[in-house]
Amino acid sequence: MFYYLFNYLSQMSVPGAGMFKYVSFRSAFAFIFALLIATLIGKRIIRFLQKKQIGETIRDLDLAGQMAKKGTPTMGGVIIIISILLPVLLFGKLDNVYILLMIVTTLWLGAMGFLDDYIKVFKKDKEGLHGRFKILGQVGLGLIVGLTLYMNDNVVIYENTTTVSATAATEVVEYAKVPEKSTKTTIPFVKNPNFDYADLFCWAGDYAQTLGWIFFVLVVIFIVTAVSNGANLTDGLDGLSTGVSAIVGSALGILAYLSCHAEFASYLNIMYIPYSEELVIFLCAFVGALMGFLWYNAYPAQVFMGDTGSLMIGGVIAVSSIIIRKELLLPVLCGIFFMESLSVIIQTSYFKYTRKKYGEGRRIFKMAPLHHHYQKMNIPEPKIVARFWIVALLLAMFTIVTLKMR
Repeated sequence: MFYYLFNYLSQMSVPGAGMFKYVSFRSAFAFIFALLIATLIGKRIIRFLQKKQIGETIRDLDLAGQMAKKGTPTMGGVIIIISILLPVLLFGKLDNVYILLMIVTTLWLGAMGFLDDYIKVFKKDKEGLHGRFKILGQVGLGLIVGLTLYMNDNVVIYENTTTVSATAATEVVEYAKVPEKSTKTTIPFVKNPNFDYADLFCWAGDYAQTLGWIFFVLVVIFIVTAVSNGANLTDGLDGLSTGVSAIVGSALGILAYLSCHAEFASYLNIMYIPYSEELVIFLCAFVGALMGFLWYNAYPAQVFMGDTGSLMIGGVIAVSSIIIRKELLLPVLCGIFFMESLSVIIQTSYFKYTRKKYGEGRRIFKMAPLHHHYQKMNIPEPKIVARFWIVALLLAMFTIVTLKMR
């Protein structure tokens, strides 16, 4: 809203009003406002949750300090959601398709997570929302995002091509004169970083592009579901998912800014994505909200985000990476989420296999997800969290570096 107000004031030659035209200025204020909102409303929401006795139900898993968390307020993801949306509404351009997609993602998965927490807390059902309904909700969101990116005319790219200068004998990155709708994405470690999903169907002739879009939508559905569940599994220690997600969100913010800036995109030889600058504002608000929430969620946590926050966080990360065509970098960038999910898959599959073969289930990890494995090794919780943050930071830095590693 401020963007439109100050744009009007700028036309009236009001001094300083033109600052709101700059993405960097609005992004900085979105981050600051989100952080302040989270810290200011956090205490009040925590008190409300305590008053209503909305506390976490803890299962006795024989983990150090686990039972001490019993009764800690949950559903704190509401703090994150409010702290994201208010700055975005204030500083973003609300007619931007990418901003609208991110708002829908936040509300959609936030509502689904809220319903899951509500069933756990008020209906006393430890299983919460049934798994099939969670998957259905995630698939539905993936379908909305994929079809919007396919059908909306403002979702375009300027493809980058490389030519060798005859005079300077150096590579020059040039962009198409006209933006195009495309199923191209970025892949790391290769000279030509653009990969077109439609190339997988080159055998289909004139139908290749259509099949490429269908496959793209399926990829979107898979990524939204996988990353959302990965973030949910990571939310098991005080500050773990919050800190890791803030690091991932910061890296995505940098990638979004590079993608929306023609000169930076040219230097890195990546596709230029017009209108994606508003995504930078959203991601700055996202990181600010997480940092503000960490004020209360750091060890020992005063509040847990619950599925209200964790499902939403994973969805935001997934959709933003798809928008800037960097979704194939997620296995590296979200390496923590990936390993947490993989540990659960390996543990479950191996247990079922050995129970069928030997009559007794066996385990590879002491406990899954992975962070509980380290807890079983009697490593203090704050040390586990700090080490996971360090690994997440290294993965984020490596993800950005891959843009030049060709």
